[in-house]
Amino acid sequence: MDIVHGWHEVPASAKGASLAIGTFDGVHRGHRAVLHAAQEKAQEGRLPMGAMIFEPYPRKFFQPQKQLFRLTTLQRKLDLLAAYGCGFTAVIPFDADLAALSAEAFVAQILVDAFAIRHASVGYNFFFGKGRGGNPDVLAALGPKHGFGVTVVSAQGYAGDVFSSTRIRELLAEGDVAAAAEMLGSWWRISGPVEGGAGRGKVLGYPTANIRLEEGVSLKHGIYAVNAYVDGRKVQGASYLGTRPTFDAGQPLLETFLFDFDDDLYGKTIEIEFIAYIRDDAKFKSPEALAQQMAIDVAKAKEILGRAGGSSPSDGDAA
Repeated sequence: MDIVHGWHEVPASAKGASLAIGTFDGVHRGHRAVLHAAQEKAQEGRLPMGAMIFEPYPRKFFQPQKQLFRLTTLQRKLDLLAAYGCGFTAVIPFDADLAALSAEAFVAQILVDAFAIRHASVGYNFFFGKGRGGNPDVLAALGPKHGFGVTVVSAQGYAGDVFSSTRIRELLAEGDVAAAAEMLGSWWRISGPVEGGAGRGKVLGYPTANIRLEEGVSLKHGIYAVNAYVDGRKVQGASYLGTRPTFDAGQPLLETFLFDFDDDLYGKTIEIEFIAYIRDDAKFKSPEALAQQMAIDVAKAKEILGRAGGSSPSDGDAA
């Protein structure tokens, strides 16, 4: 997949496309309905198909002091967009210049003059332009005036629950990684470089690979059954997120014990995929008591992962 940086120098290969537009945080099943709509129009008109996203998130631009829980890093988002059919992704810097554009100017200068789009697909809750002056109805009205079609995808969901990045963040904050995965259509992942710790896990018989979570991540503290991805290899494990109350009650750290694995990981970037929540964080009366509980946690994680096998969350069409 090609990456187009900004909108001032757009390559010919990214012009005249069917374009899915949005922030796409998580690239969840609702987002995938928008991507599917863009892909259908691309196939009908034999057009290039791409996505347009914004960095940083508009919310972060307007409220820089407020922490933002991003469901996906930029690289993870780009990987998912490529996996779901995008031939290119335009990464538009959300800065003061962009924020000052009216909805009409956004359409005329970016969608028409820069990208010469043939079709735009957006979600029902897409807003754009200065002061959020543009919405799907505005886009649908402006499209024909500028020679491009518009598809507005309605709210998607199941069992009365709408697929939503906000709702997924809430579920992760509750530790319900399974329900979050059903909305995402894939297991939720985080990644980071492995760094050194205090070495307590090794002393207790459970050496861990430790990574720090990105700013704003509000995953519930506790023990999880996980899959880890190391140099393209999938390894099962159990992760602990918390402040280590038995020892120092310090800064939160994600500590992962990998089953049947003893390679040196320091400095390497690994991905952790969350499959199930096992128990809450807790303070133990001694390291020995903690080690006994860790044995129980590891056994439980192995049982869960053994049942899960290679299964994935539901990834059918949104309905």
